[in-house]
Amino acid sequence: MITDYVYNAHVPATLPAARPTREPLAFHQRLPGYAPTPLIDAPALAARLGVGQVLIKNEAERIGMPAYKILGAAWATYHALRERLNGDLPAWNTLEELAQHMQPLQPLTLAAATDGNHGRAVARVARLLGLGAHIFVPTGTAAARIAAIASEGAQVTVVDGTYDEAVARSAQEAGPHCAVISDTAWEGYTDVPTRVIAGYSTIFWEIEDELARRAQPGPDLVLVQTGVGALAAAVIGHYRRADRTGPVPRIVNIEPYNAACVLASMKVGRIVEVPGPHNSVMAGLNCGLPSPVTWPLVSQGIDLYIALDDAAALQAMRDLATIAIVAGETGAVGMAGATDLLTGPDAVCWRELLGVTDQSRILLIVTEGATDPANYARVVGWSAVPAS
Repeated sequence: MITDYVYNAHVPATLPAARPTREPLAFHQRLPGYAPTPLIDAPALAARLGVGQVLIKNEAERIGMPAYKILGAAWATYHALRERLNGDLPAWNTLEELAQHMQPLQPLTLAAATDGNHGRAVARVARLLGLGAHIFVPTGTAAARIAAIASEGAQVTVVDGTYDEAVARSAQEAGPHCAVISDTAWEGYTDVPTRVIAGYSTIFWEIEDELARRAQPGPDLVLVQTGVGALAAAVIGHYRRADRTGPVPRIVNIEPYNAACVLASMKVGRIVEVPGPHNSVMAGLNCGLPSPVTWPLVSQGIDLYIALDDAAALQAMRDLATIAIVAGETGAVGMAGATDLLTGPDAVCWRELLGVTDQSRILLIVTEGATDPANYARVVGWSAVPAS
């Protein structure tokens, strides 16, 4: 259920900072195994939620990974390494050619902090480019997620502390032979996390192109799960950009109740830290501090900020399983928010506040598959094999 909320009554239709381009999409299309992820029409869920349409962008398998994170990791790494070559990067057609062009940088390691998905994505990119990887995870990270990162050939260090402390530890690795690829920012370090956000824009260009192919309008309401705010910033960047046509959707930001750092920051009008421990089952969202590069967008471009308890996320995993969508704890959060807002005890008020009717079109993003298979089996009642 919803444990806290902030409503933003003054969201502009467009934001000057929202300027996504199709460059990341063109880059991703050159990667081996690229294909647009499915945009699923879920009429059974639409009937359950009392809306006209539920669209689910299913990121449970993206370029051979069990989450969308490789989009940001690959785009940010490409630019970080290109800068280390002073922009002197010859033309390339295949990933093998790109890896060859990176050889003058050797020996080089990529470092990152993670609760699982971002770190594995960075490790995969490092492996594809013939680089080393050193990934830092907070205490309590699921053994399955650590094993998945290690399977990419990465060194994994467990930091005795929170995700934010793992971020601080990873930042210490930066140097001539180590590039830090973080999805959150700090003073003096903004370019890479900005590129990560840009990498996620591929998701929303794919949605736009698929809806155009179907001759369907865009969503009226978008629900997005948030950790440091990178995915939410990509959502806002796409749907609040100045050149956008069609409906301007309402956007709902969803966080775990004990790591709702964006919501807490909105209450006071500035970035604040939510102290740990952050032990929600929504592992990828266990972040105590919003990213400074996302704040200009997430503080202005979101209509409603809510915090959910763990039970809501676990039930949403079961709900999605009924329509054969395998969603991990974090991946199911959009469904959890939609269920509570549109069918819960205060649904009449929420629907009026967000302008939701029985004709509204809702967009959810399943951001990960079963990245902790053992827990998925416990929650849903049957096993799922994650993407390799």
